[in-house]
Amino acid sequence: MKHFILITLFVSSLFSANIDWLHNYDKALSIAKAQDKDLYLFVGADECRWCDRFIDMTLSKKEVIKKLEENYVLLYMSRDKHNIPTKFERYGVPRHYFLTSKGEIIHSDKGSREPAGFYDILDEVDLKKD
Repeated sequence: MKHFILITLFVSSLFSANIDWLHNYDKALSIAKAQDKDLYLFVGADECRWCDRFIDMTLSKKEVIKKLEENYVLLYMSRDKHNIPTKFERYGVPRHYFLTSKGEIIHSDKGSREPAGFYDILDEVDLKKD
């Protein structure tokens, strides 16, 4: 059990060190409007091996982070800690929502993705925006 806790803490610190996540939906929308960007909402859970896998495999990659930060305001909400608006699923995490700055859902997906698979999702979002 100690190893699991240490690994979780390590992954959590790695995750928070690479991306400056917001945790408030209304604040994130306000910033997205001000910056004329879309919003990426990552819904996870405090104890979720698939969320940890996604963070470790994909969100730890500098090129993924760079692409996200260039195009999106980044919002992470834990179903265990944060007040997630009811229009978003809280279960079946990790969940990925791509939203306009008005809060309209462009695309949603779920699951842990390796970088190539996550890039496919980003490409699909771009196609839906056109």
